[in-house]
Amino acid sequence: MIQATDITKSFGPVKVLRGLDFQAADHEVISIVGASGAGKSTLLQILGSLSRPDTGKVLIDGTDIFSLSSNALADFRNRRIGFVFQFHHLLPEFTAIENVMIPALIAKASASDARKRACELLESLGLGHRISHKPSELSGGEQQRVAIARAMVNNPSVIFADEPSGNLDSRTKKEIHQLFFDLRDRSGQTFVIVTHDRDLAAMSDRMLEMRDGLFCN
Repeated sequence: MIQATDITKSFGPVKVLRGLDFQAADHEVISIVGASGAGKSTLLQILGSLSRPDTGKVLIDGTDIFSLSSNALADFRNRRIGFVFQFHHLLPEFTAIENVMIPALIAKASASDARKRACELLESLGLGHRISHKPSELSGGEQQRVAIARAMVNNPSVIFADEPSGNLDSRTKKEIHQLFFDLRDRSGQTFVIVTHDRDLAAMSDRMLEMRDGLFCN
């Protein structure tokens, strides 16, 4: 599903990624761990097309993403890639269901189809009774579930998650961790998760550790 080769990235004189290779199979859950500054989030942003590498190539499901035009890349990202972040980035003025609908509307789904899909996802994540609530009316765990539903709404091939449980209490962390595997089994996505949480990493199909811009193993 994902193949990245010879990825380098520098910020000024600081080399963050040093010729890194990465692969992920269909339906695989991979966790990337390592100390702060190892390059984990930079790699995730490149794999997810949010940042361009200085050198190297990233293929997602056979598409060389950085060979696409800006408009084609934005469309590919919206339809084929989902993102979950530590800070939920929900729009505060919109309800849960409206937040989830946004990527589908951007992909030109009809409002009725987008609402139906968003409602189904929120129901499946145990939030059917909260669809009309705004983010300020939801707990941290509920907000993260809304963010996960938003990432899933266009049925993407790949979900990238950056510290998805970093702000949650231990009980909610376990629920969110298990949710990723339930979603993979139910919907078949590939998940790439950057985390400091070794418990989550240990649950993954594969754990990769980064140090100084390269994988240790």
